[in-house]
Amino acid sequence: MNDTAATKPQPIDCCIVGGGPAGMMLGLLLARLGLEVTVLEKHADFLRDFRGDTIHPSTLEVMRELGLLEQLLALPHRQVASLAARFVDADARTTTFPVADFSHLPTHCKFIAMMPQWDFLDLLARAAQDCPSFRLLRRTEAVDLLHASEDAASRVVGVRARGPDGEVLVHARLVVGADGRRSMVSAKAALTVDDIGAPMDVLWFSLSRRERDGSDVVGTFAAGRIFVLIDRGDHWQCGYVIAKGGFDAIRACGLDAFRADVVAVAPFARGRVDTEIADWDHVKLLTVGVDRLRRWHRDGLLCIGDAAHTMSPVGGVGINLAIQDAVATANLLADALLSKAPDRPTLAELLRVQRRREWPVRVTQALQVFVQKRVIGRVLTGHRAVAPPWPLKLLARWPRLRRLPGRLVGIGVRPEHIATIFRTDRRGPSGRADE
Repeated sequence: MNDTAATKPQPIDCCIVGGGPAGMMLGLLLARLGLEVTVLEKHADFLRDFRGDTIHPSTLEVMRELGLLEQLLALPHRQVASLAARFVDADARTTTFPVADFSHLPTHCKFIAMMPQWDFLDLLARAAQDCPSFRLLRRTEAVDLLHASEDAASRVVGVRARGPDGEVLVHARLVVGADGRRSMVSAKAALTVDDIGAPMDVLWFSLSRRERDGSDVVGTFAAGRIFVLIDRGDHWQCGYVIAKGGFDAIRACGLDAFRADVVAVAPFARGRVDTEIADWDHVKLLTVGVDRLRRWHRDGLLCIGDAAHTMSPVGGVGINLAIQDAVATANLLADALLSKAPDRPTLAELLRVQRRREWPVRVTQALQVFVQKRVIGRVLTGHRAVAPPWPLKLLARWPRLRRLPGRLVGIGVRPEHIATIFRTDRRGPSGRADE
């Protein structure tokens, strides 16, 4: 159902659908300018298991530019200064290859911060709520778009949502879809998605951690199996990589067989899996996809983050690309939104965001697909141990080469920086940036 111009109330400046990293960061940045911003989050809180919990140096640099780094690093977290890969040969011998070194990055923080994503999002929400023009509506699910006329091709002018007390209509000069993979916003806007594909899915679960286990973030590659360990302090966050669509077959073989597979690739887990993977409810399936929209926008609407481009978990860079999308969006659209003109941002202004961010997305996805095809796909479909790729041998022999994957993972392609107008020292007492 569409609202006519005669019945529409005064629109706010921006309605953001989705309270994930992209949505909360963009909401904070726009609210710091005194713009009226509403974020719609369908859940009551940010608590979710096995979300992207890696905050890379590029995002830490953004938090520093926002004046929030000290608060962020005061939260419980683990610091990871390097990444490694472990290969198991046919005789069950293990060789570890260093992959990425973050110690030489041109950033203030030369490490990945491992922390629950809900802590990161709570911090962004608290900072945004210090701005009087910001609203976060929890338990409010966006279900449709509002248009300027009965024609569904007309300008998007808001969002229809369901909240605790019934229907909620939010009229806005700009609607931003930051609602992740399987985005309602992109679907309702009929934006075309190009599926690039991924050969795997991931089963996530937790195992208790003991000091003798070590603390490295490492991926283990054995015949037909890939296992990722992330140190979360008192427990391991474990990712068991499986062939695409293979979860039903794994379940059919039974939980005991799955536990045995875990022990085969992670011997330290023996004696823990029986009690800590007590049933299938302890195992969460992440269906991996790699895709992107052909066009990220239409009149009155823009998609960013996973709503515009779903990333593979390779490198754990999805959250950081989403943050960079949000920063670029705020930097490029600030003038249009501050103008208060009802027909801005224009299509040309929205296109600038896609042009700025699409190239980094394409390059990153191409690198992810290369790793998926050349390494992950071969390991998962093979019955014999896979020899380490020759680039890993070069990285092991020449330590300086590890700086390149360190930069690609830690900073990415075309990192974004906070414009001066969003810094805290530019804000007046009302929360609006000084002119």
